[in-house]
Order: sequence, then C-alpha cells, then structure tokens
Amino acid sequence: MIKDLEALLGYEFSNIQLLQNALSHSSYANERYHNGLKSNERLEFLGDSILGMVVAEYLYRNFPDRPEGELTRMRADMVCETALAGIAAKWGLGAHMLLGKGEEAFGGRSRPSILADAVESIIAASYLDGGMDAARGIIDRFVLTDVPVSKMHNVDYKTALQERVQQKKNQLLAYRPLGELGPDHHKEFMVEVLLNGQVVGQGSGSSKKKAEQAAAKAAMQALFGE
Repeated sequence: MIKDLEALLGYEFSNIQLLQNALSHSSYANERYHNGLKSNERLEFLGDSILGMVVAEYLYRNFPDRPEGELTRMRADMVCETALAGIAAKWGLGAHMLLGKGEEAFGGRSRPSILADAVESIIAASYLDGGMDAARGIIDRFVLTDVPVSKMHNVDYKTALQERVQQKKNQLLAYRPLGELGPDHHKEFMVEVLLNGQVVGQGSGSSKKKAEQAAAKAAMQALFGE
C-alpha cells in the first residue's frame, strides 16, 4: 500500500520509516506512546517552511512584475489548507493515514486539516530522505501546477487584514487563543484578533489556522465592511 503512495508521489523513499512517520497522526501516536512512536507534527513544522520557501522562490522568479503584497497572497493561496487537502485527495492520502480509534470514528480520514498537515509532513519526509531535490520534485509536480495567476482560489483574510491595517502607521495586529472545545480527535479552536489591544474579531475552526482566518474575516467585516 505504501508502494502505491510512493508511485503517486513520484518518489521512492530509501528510509520508508520517514514516510510512515509522516502518515502518523498525533491520535495514533498517543495511543501507542509506550512504543515510542512519534506523530507527524514535527515533520509538518519542517514541511511548512520548505513548501513556503519553494513556492516563494518560484513566484519571485516567474512573476517579476508582481508587487510583494500580491506575491504574498498568491503564495498563501497555493499553500492553504484547502489547496493542500485537494492534493491529498489526488494521492488518496486518507486511506494511508494512521489514525487513533477516536479520530477514525469521527471521520478523520476526510478532515481537510489532517490531510493538509500530512502533505506538509510528506514534503518534509522527502527532504530528510533525499534532500531538497526530492522535496522540490513533489512540490513541482503537485503544487506549482496550479498557480492563481489571475484569480485567487481562496481568500487569505489574515494577509488581507494585515495589508489594510498597515495603510496607517503604528498599527499592531495580534491573534489570541480563547480556548478549545471537544475531544482531541474533534477539537474546535477559538481565536480573537486584536488591533492595538482592542478586540476587532473572533472566529473558530477545526485548526488554529482556520480559527485565525475566521477571526480575520470577522475583523475585515467589522472594520471595513468586507
């Protein structure tokens, strides 16, 4: 089954344990903590940075006339949860995920946040296994094939809010977590966004990133009617 996934990725791992680690959700690792199994969270952290850098370099080189703000929006659109979950669907990644019993029962195999995180983890695993060429190959084949040249696929409300706020000097935006609801396998995160210390929006979502986007969207509506 792993071989099928490698075929879809277009990359064969020398250390297959790296790929298995990339597929191990925290719910699965927590149920097997006594075996010393690690989740894919550290790989996700690394993969997020690698993906962002490769996409940023591509946009910089291929769109020399686009201003920084537009390049930022394009990059955010290409690496957002929706875009990465779409890539995971092409790989049939849900079927390969290693999930805990609770996450499995609550439909974790189709949760966009889990799938998007796993894509970033696989990119990191390929980097650790075969270097930047291996990671860049996967990104080239699956991420850089759909560049939002004329119209964004998804709105990045955090970036949009930051740009609107920065039109005035000495403005400070900050995101503050309000708490979490639900069990580990089905959490709902709550976040508020503050402008110069004042709350201007609140939001919730199945991940911290989604909750921040929801809060930024609420702030855009409250401050600018958008």
